[in-house]
Amino acid sequence: MKQGLKQSLVSQALQEGFDACRICRPGDIPQVPKRLSAFLAKGRHGQMAWMENRAEWRGNPSALWPEARSVIVLAESYTPEHDPLQILQQRDCGAISVYAQNKDYHDLVKKRLKRLARWLIAEAGGEVKVFVDTAPVAEKPLGQAAGLGWQGKHTNLVSRELGSWFFIGSIFSTLELDPDPAETDHCGSCTACQDICPTAAFPAPYQIDARRCISYLTIEHHGPVEQDLRPLLGNRIYGCDDCLAVCPWNKFAIEARELRYHAREELKAPKLAELAVLDDAGFRAFFSGSPIKRIGRNRFVRNVLYAIGNSGQSDLLPVARRLTEDTDATVADAARWAVLRLNTNATKD
Repeated sequence: MKQGLKQSLVSQALQEGFDACRICRPGDIPQVPKRLSAFLAKGRHGQMAWMENRAEWRGNPSALWPEARSVIVLAESYTPEHDPLQILQQRDCGAISVYAQNKDYHDLVKKRLKRLARWLIAEAGGEVKVFVDTAPVAEKPLGQAAGLGWQGKHTNLVSRELGSWFFIGSIFSTLELDPDPAETDHCGSCTACQDICPTAAFPAPYQIDARRCISYLTIEHHGPVEQDLRPLLGNRIYGCDDCLAVCPWNKFAIEARELRYHAREELKAPKLAELAVLDDAGFRAFFSGSPIKRIGRNRFVRNVLYAIGNSGQSDLLPVARRLTEDTDATVADAARWAVLRLNTNATKD
């Protein structure tokens, strides 16, 4: 009966739009509390205080919901149609992480999870909770325990069937479902993800220091970015895909079936000059329905100004100058840095 239910569950998950469905037990990640504790003790979470505040739940799914007996882990591909590294050569444009070039995946994945969870309750009863990235759930270790993929040397989940480009969602259930075998590591001697990182955010294989990660710096970090890191951001204005893009396992990646993950044309190579002048209302309107909206205009324009400073484009000087007296102190600081850097480069030329 349970095996028949599991087969039906996997089939239903695929019909809902997921690309893979695997199952583990809540207690299948006993290594996480120790690793998480070491990560936090070294301060590698930076300003992400929520990781420390909910460390007990994050390290132990049973503490989050003691009644849970199974964790259904699901993957949904968002593989891009284009090479995400090409934009890095267009210095007058901003590089936005692939996952944020259209609709917010949190909304889309959660709706699928809820539909699948309702189906499961109708078929077999029990209680469920659904999670996608916003709750204290160790999704990547659970994904490895369920056989969805393994945490690569860049700490992200990698799948032999899907590559690196996929979102993870989970359904906790009180039902006893047959677990899948855990996935093993298939990185081998490859160090491509570590070698390409512009800021050396990987102190060792399978470890990350968020304080140096461009995704963290452009999304989670409040206030000015450290002076020595700003030049390393290049033109990345929201997130960074470098370590994902170079993974050899992406040769097996499948293109996103969900059209709302395909890049909006205006976000493939947006002009820095146009983004820098966005006020709060303009920012909210332009990024309506996008995960970028969450960081707000000030942090976003800060990132754009760092990119302008790194652009070497003297014609962007007037854009930066206009923001040197911005009402937000961090934006004004970024603008002054951009002006100084552009003027310094012009002097060298």
